[in-house]
Amino acid sequence: MDNFNRILQTAVEGGASDVHIKIGTPVVFRINRQLIAIECPFPTPEWMGKVVTTIVPPHAKTRLEEEREVDFSYYLPNVGRFRTNVFQQRGQFCLAMRYVKVQVPSFEELGLLPVLTQIAEAPRGIVLVSGATGSGKSTTLAAMIEHINANFKRHILTLEDPIEYVFEDNQSVIEQREVGLDTLSYHHALKHVLRQDPDVIMIGEMRDAISFTAAISAADTGHLVLSTLHTTSASQSMTRILDFFKADDREQIRRQLAGTLRAVICQRMVPGIQTGLVPALEILINTATVRKLIEENRLDKLSAAIETGAEEGMLSFNQALFNLVQEGRVTKKEALAKATNPQALEMNFQGIFLDEGRILS
Repeated sequence: MDNFNRILQTAVEGGASDVHIKIGTPVVFRINRQLIAIECPFPTPEWMGKVVTTIVPPHAKTRLEEEREVDFSYYLPNVGRFRTNVFQQRGQFCLAMRYVKVQVPSFEELGLLPVLTQIAEAPRGIVLVSGATGSGKSTTLAAMIEHINANFKRHILTLEDPIEYVFEDNQSVIEQREVGLDTLSYHHALKHVLRQDPDVIMIGEMRDAISFTAAISAADTGHLVLSTLHTTSASQSMTRILDFFKADDREQIRRQLAGTLRAVICQRMVPGIQTGLVPALEILINTATVRKLIEENRLDKLSAAIETGAEEGMLSFNQALFNLVQEGRVTKKEALAKATNPQALEMNFQGIFLDEGRILS
């Protein structure tokens, strides 16, 4: 295990976000989104077997045997915590480990917009942080929880698989429950969550109809619910949520969503000029206009509502990327590569801005 521990320590010291370990090949670190092979002995089947046996917690061993893959959190003293996935390929174990920083970063440190402070301070409703894998959803969610913890006396309950950031009680009281260790499943935990007197509920990921039904129920009864969703735009999140449900249920869910949604924040990470990665945020606020569009099933108009909702705190990806270029934080080339509509963004750089308001009529 000494060599394994040295690999993790080297990864943290070298600024790696992820560690990939596979039998018979070099150990690979992901640094600033680039995969870099390091110099160390190639993992052998015997070595990998010992590592897996040692790091997989008792509650996850049965699941690994039955399903051939498992998620859990691994903590190495004096080095840090790693979100870990053990899986198999060609009959052999592999490890994918993501380093989770101990200190929860602030909105300012993450380069997030001030409007997120207002969203985090909402007394009730559903707030979703969406984006592709590796876009920083969990970190933004953690920053929101820490902001509440530092400024409000609330009871916060988190449901995670696995736990990524560990919070310490400040103004708030926080309990963190890990699926498999502290509860049998998301479904089981959500069945009982309202009996535990929470003010804020953080669900690690919206995965199905049961998760979202529980979120709507909690928001309906005056709770703030924070969660993540795998979608590439804020407006697409509405369609993704409805896809969780059977066709006959979608009308009712859509109307409930119109009444309980607070905001959707979608993230894309863009290579920066001076720093490694810079977040570009698309922000959808459930204003009266947005609520009406959701109620009337005019979801195709949500992108236009975002474009015209700047005064109410909304922001499209193209607007966010344009601002980042103007601020000198990212290049035009990188912005265009990440844009939802590169042609429109190129026109913006030339001083041409189309009126999106007419689309809403």
